[in-house]
Amino acid sequence: MEETVQSRLVSKKNGQWQAEFGPFESYEHLGERDWSLVIQALDNFSEEAAELIEPFRFLPHWRLDDLMVSFATEGGSVGPHIDNYDTFICQGSGKRHWRVGARGNHAEVVAHEALLHVEPFEAIIDVELEAGDIIYIPPGYPHEGVALEPSMSFSVGFRANSAISLLSGFADHIIDNDLGGQLLEDPNRQAVSHSGEISNEDYQNIKSQLQNLLDDESLFKNFVGNFLTAKHELDLMPSDEPFGHEEVTELLGIHAIKRLGGLRAFYFEDTISNGVCYINGEQITFESEIAPVIKLLCDQLVIMPSELVSWRDNKDFIRLMATLLDQGYWFWVEAE
Repeated sequence: MEETVQSRLVSKKNGQWQAEFGPFESYEHLGERDWSLVIQALDNFSEEAAELIEPFRFLPHWRLDDLMVSFATEGGSVGPHIDNYDTFICQGSGKRHWRVGARGNHAEVVAHEALLHVEPFEAIIDVELEAGDIIYIPPGYPHEGVALEPSMSFSVGFRANSAISLLSGFADHIIDNDLGGQLLEDPNRQAVSHSGEISNEDYQNIKSQLQNLLDDESLFKNFVGNFLTAKHELDLMPSDEPFGHEEVTELLGIHAIKRLGGLRAFYFEDTISNGVCYINGEQITFESEIAPVIKLLCDQLVIMPSELVSWRDNKDFIRLMATLLDQGYWFWVEAE
């Protein structure tokens, strides 16, 4: 029902697939079967749902796409399709019938302008998932899930970015930061007899203009850090009043701190000790001596008071923590 939430409604009537995008206000007209509601980035809006991601931290978090939830009535489905990412589908309630085919050259068809399906495939996995069951589907494998009764399933998806998205993002980063504007200079150029020719030397110089940007470790790492931590829009709730440093010190001894669901916080293994990390699309700098506790912030969803004992009196950490709390990136929870 909110503009910030990416939602999609998929239904099938009289053999025809339909799809529309939210927000939605009613569902009564859809009837009792053959429709499904899909919500993207549920971890950004539900702290309870975000905890479903925690068991999957055996994969690096920068590969995480999002947590998707699908509610379906009996017969509800989004149709047979192929995803280009690793998916762990966790059945939350009800039952759903899953068929998975082998990876191969599967013809894709446009079932609707918003739905790309694959033609019928032979199943190598044919199972019914009940509450608590998990099925893993690698990228490129056709699959289809059909609800056997009203049910909910949660999909934890992991993927890397394509070269196209990286290049597009890098170009935006360069433009936004007014970088790479230096023109090609060739003060020692000699007169040529073939004006229509692009010489090998000229080609290499042109190529070097781009390659030099990629080879600039500081520039490219800053882009990658910002790019990978900026994903979906967050459901932020900044503090009403700024936290005082003494207040933060006192509360760290009583409460645990929890990272906002959907918030991305990463560091590079070779620069974290230099006082650099990335949070929600921004480079964050800090005193290098607090690098160990910053790694905790990036690695763990929840940090207990016992893990912060040695940092409660560190002014640099308290100052940074107060800022992160003010922004709503981290918040207080009861220590268990």
